[in-house]
Amino acid sequence: MIQSFFNESIVGRAQKSNKVLIECVDIRKYSLDKHKKTDDIPYGGGMGMVMTPQPIYSAFKDITANTKPYTVYLTPKGNKFNQQKAREFSKKEHLVILCGHYEGVDQRVLDKITDEEISLGDFVLTGGEIAAAAVTDSVVRLIDGVLSNEECYLNESLNDGLLEYPQYTRPAVWEDIPVPEVLLSGHHKNIEGWRRKQSVLLTAVQRPDLLKEAKLTKEEQEEVSAILAKDVENN
Repeated sequence: MIQSFFNESIVGRAQKSNKVLIECVDIRKYSLDKHKKTDDIPYGGGMGMVMTPQPIYSAFKDITANTKPYTVYLTPKGNKFNQQKAREFSKKEHLVILCGHYEGVDQRVLDKITDEEISLGDFVLTGGEIAAAAVTDSVVRLIDGVLSNEECYLNESLNDGLLEYPQYTRPAVWEDIPVPEVLLSGHHKNIEGWRRKQSVLLTAVQRPDLLKEAKLTKEEQEEVSAILAKDVENN
């Protein structure tokens, strides 16, 4: 389902240049059941099926025979994934991502092999494959040497706790709407100042929750306080 995704774009190039090795493991191949079943009805009753522990544990032991990985289980019950977590994962030498499916996974095998439970957000997917692809993509691009320049991700949204500033390209005027004049000035200090201010203001308006972790100057804090106070007044 997701193997082809990993062969494309930045992740695909990272594998071809040996910056990272990604292996998709089919848990069903490790089932000892004659029909290769990997799920069964839940004890205690209820709808749906639960993934059985044996195939998962057998697969895990096989792929980790010579290493001790950091193992993550993708589930709506997990801690919310973010850019900081992506940076942490990018420093791991060996990361195993377990995709949940159906009603979930037998808790006994989770207790035995997982180090952390992660969620993409407060919503439910049919399975963990899409979430695994998203996590993998966000982690791989942070590995040293994968992107051509560190600046490719240093100024991105969430890297410093703020949303990224608005971006513009040619033409300078489109539909009678001009690009902000400062971006055409060639004055790098003014441009950086404008971008920083836009990031702070945009975060205050759209994601004020992120400001708790952001490092702001006294002037920026005053601007943010004014925006938030105005927002409360309007509501």
